[in-house]
Amino acid sequence: MKRIVCLVIALMMALSLAACGDAQKSGVEDGVLTVGMECAYAPYNWMQTDDSNGAVPIANVPGAYANGYDVMMAKRICEANGWQLEVKKLDWDSLVPAVQTGEIDCAIAGQSMTAERDELVDFAGPYIYASIVCLTTNDSELASATGISQLTGTCTSQRGTIWYDTCLPQIQGADIQPAADDAGAMLLAASSGTCDFVCTDMPTAQGAVITYPNLTILDFSGSEDDFEVSAEEINIGISVREGNKTLLDAMNKVLDPMNADDFNALMAQAVAVQPIEE
Repeated sequence: MKRIVCLVIALMMALSLAACGDAQKSGVEDGVLTVGMECAYAPYNWMQTDDSNGAVPIANVPGAYANGYDVMMAKRICEANGWQLEVKKLDWDSLVPAVQTGEIDCAIAGQSMTAERDELVDFAGPYIYASIVCLTTNDSELASATGISQLTGTCTSQRGTIWYDTCLPQIQGADIQPAADDAGAMLLAASSGTCDFVCTDMPTAQGAVITYPNLTILDFSGSEDDFEVSAEEINIGISVREGNKTLLDAMNKVLDPMNADDFNALMAQAVAVQPIEE
């Protein structure tokens, strides 16, 4: 009887140790960091047909390559840790579930570090700070607006973002249209005049005016007539599976020494090589 009890205890201890070991795994034991992103969200990330300017293959889209700020940051993290980089193209709404299920090791995709997301995943970073701005056409009456109280007419933004859910409702004169499925659709709506203005963040806007020269950026930061957002909403982070402290620490070891100037300099590199047409 004692022998059986001892065997049971030994088995329970082995299972407990195995569980602890699993909890410490980073997901990168094979030496490959699998990163999810939309590949349609310039200048954070985009898709191109060759490996120019440091682009990397997209694992689940044969013949296509990913580039942009997120790819540049992923490469920096991989180089610091001796990992190979694998990029997967996923829809915006699929990113968090893919992290949770382990389909990808992390999402580097311009995600705000909101409390709502933080309940589902853990965040490394921030890896950039993104102030909120609007975009309208150069010939619009709104182009001279100096605050959100002067914005009127139809507007939209990307679905599932603080731009649409938090910022647009703060504009009293806004006629909010259905959300765009992705950043590309949002920017096309602004450029084509389908809506009067859109709300986004500064890096996205900086990339947008290259692709669409008829757009102008409305930046109200520093004024009292600006969007009210919390730090978590403009801090952009890298999502990893909840409890994956090993991977989280490895990423933060790279990000913590970097400051806003470092982030902005890298973003400027991404904007400079962004394709005119996506």
